[in-house]
Amino acid sequence: MFAVISDIHSNLEALTAVLADIERRGIKTIYCLGDVVGYGPDPRECLDLIIEKSKWCVLGNHDYAVFYEPTNFNYGAEQASFWTREVLETEEEKQRRDRHWNFLGELPMRQRLKTKVGANAAIIDFVHASPRKPINEYIFPDDVYTNPPKVSLLFERVKHICFVGHTHLPGVFLDEPDFYPPDELSDVYPIIEKEKAIINIGSVGQPRDKDSRASYVYVNENEVHFVRVEYDFEATVRKITAIEQLDNFHGERLRDGR
Repeated sequence: MFAVISDIHSNLEALTAVLADIERRGIKTIYCLGDVVGYGPDPRECLDLIIEKSKWCVLGNHDYAVFYEPTNFNYGAEQASFWTREVLETEEEKQRRDRHWNFLGELPMRQRLKTKVGANAAIIDFVHASPRKPINEYIFPDDVYTNPPKVSLLFERVKHICFVGHTHLPGVFLDEPDFYPPDELSDVYPIIEKEKAIINIGSVGQPRDKDSRASYVYVNENEVHFVRVEYDFEATVRKITAIEQLDNFHGERLRDGR
């Protein structure tokens, strides 16, 4: 049994709530799909927890932006990246500062897990964005209707199961093509041996599916379970509002999950 989390975005309140829920379920292994930082007010604390709690993490576009350079970001996201970089650079404890930068600098673009789900063998890929462009390609639910050739090309890169984040919109893509939000699956997707799926696990720290609760998944036997966790988003809103370099919108959107 393992959990998959993504898009924490320096939201400590959401991350600690999700980690507590994972621990309550007795899950020991956590994989992270990146964007640990960006947008939110607590990058150092979130990095500390991901370094401590996750088995490994892949590179997200906001992690890349902080370590290297923000590309194709709107003004608010860009400013948040520069502010985050400053916060990490001005950490007074050298060991902690080096640990953060080493972690970000060594993040791989993808990971693969060969395992069993139930009685069946499974090959599971983990990327932040898409199996074709692992750091910054968006896969939107509407793509199955507006751009089915794109979805077909993505599935050519999928061996079996691929977990993604990036859009902050949870659900399951199949290569028909089709998309199923969690509520249409009763929050459970059964992994089938010869059925390819791209599974978006949603966002811990900045949900955008009009549900303010933090989102993650866990895998038990052959089932992927979608989970929502309530957290004190008002505390995060207050922190963001108090930091001049962070756009207040990144806090206000947490109330509505947008």
